[in-house]
Amino acid sequence: MTTRRTLLILVALASFALVGCKHSSDKSQGSSGGSKNITLNGAGATFPFPLYSKWTSEYNKLHPNIRINYQSIGSGGGIRQITAGTVDFGASDAPMKPAEEKKAPGKLFHIPTTIGAVVITYNIPGVTGTLKLTGDVIGNIYLGKIKKWNDKALTDLNPDAKLPDTDISVVHRTDGSGTTNVFTDYLAKVSPEWKDKVGVGKSVNWPAGLGGKGNEGVTGQVKTNPGSIGYVELAYAIQNKLPVALIKDKAGDFVKPGIAAITKAAAGVKLPESLHISITDPEGKGAYPICSFTYLLLYENAKDPVKGKAIADFAWWGIHDGQKFSNALDYAPLPDSVVKQIETRLKMLKANGKPLLK
Repeated sequence: MTTRRTLLILVALASFALVGCKHSSDKSQGSSGGSKNITLNGAGATFPFPLYSKWTSEYNKLHPNIRINYQSIGSGGGIRQITAGTVDFGASDAPMKPAEEKKAPGKLFHIPTTIGAVVITYNIPGVTGTLKLTGDVIGNIYLGKIKKWNDKALTDLNPDAKLPDTDISVVHRTDGSGTTNVFTDYLAKVSPEWKDKVGVGKSVNWPAGLGGKGNEGVTGQVKTNPGSIGYVELAYAIQNKLPVALIKDKAGDFVKPGIAAITKAAAGVKLPESLHISITDPEGKGAYPICSFTYLLLYENAKDPVKGKAIADFAWWGIHDGQKFSNALDYAPLPDSVVKQIETRLKMLKANGKPLLK
């Protein structure tokens, strides 16, 4: 009996030790919340959606316990949802206005994640070449002043294109859009008439055209409507095999949107304390004129420490390892100097008064 009792005690102690080891191992798994399953919900800009889709997939491979859902609903929707607290993080290409920030229940940080280009794409029957456009011509098309593809302003820029005597069908966004904000910000800088009559915003009173929801909607409208022209993020045009125009830069050259030209648009940029800045119509030869940073919107003080830690870790990964996925999806990686500024801001994220990152 004594021997049997001793054996039982030894087995029990061994089992306890194994359980203890397992618990210890569980605590060390992953960078966010150990092995506990965590779901994060975000919503906002369509501009970075191709990149964010890749990020969430790759991050889940590294951290199977972290699932990130991102809804591509437009920057305006992202701002509204993060303000209402219906998502864990928001996303926008358009920085929040002071009035929007006041509506939020806490301080929101703008975290730059990548740099992209808004391109002019078109569907002109019989024209396969690449169009050349200037800012004032684009403005006049969207003002409804240039109505035909063979308008002299267009044929002078494109003498070999054989542009047809057909109507131009202008396509724009119908939702609150950061892409629209970037596009109208550019037009306001190059067209005094646009600045006076229409202005800058996520939503504006369009003088002409058809509407599409999201970058996806505008891309679809252009692809299916002969004679149309629209503005979309570069990745959407490339993925749908749509042509993109060359746009004249400040140096007088017609620039093709691409990684090198996008990178030049952000060359030498030092972000202000807010970490958001306009880089449309930049100085510098070969800089594509319609580029922008895009931002995650994160509360400085997280209500849920576990989710807050998970979001902070994901954002940290995004501005570092996540940048290697940018080029393949036609976004430009963040400059090293900008990454350093973002690191400082991310280290200010906290929950219950304690930093989420060290």
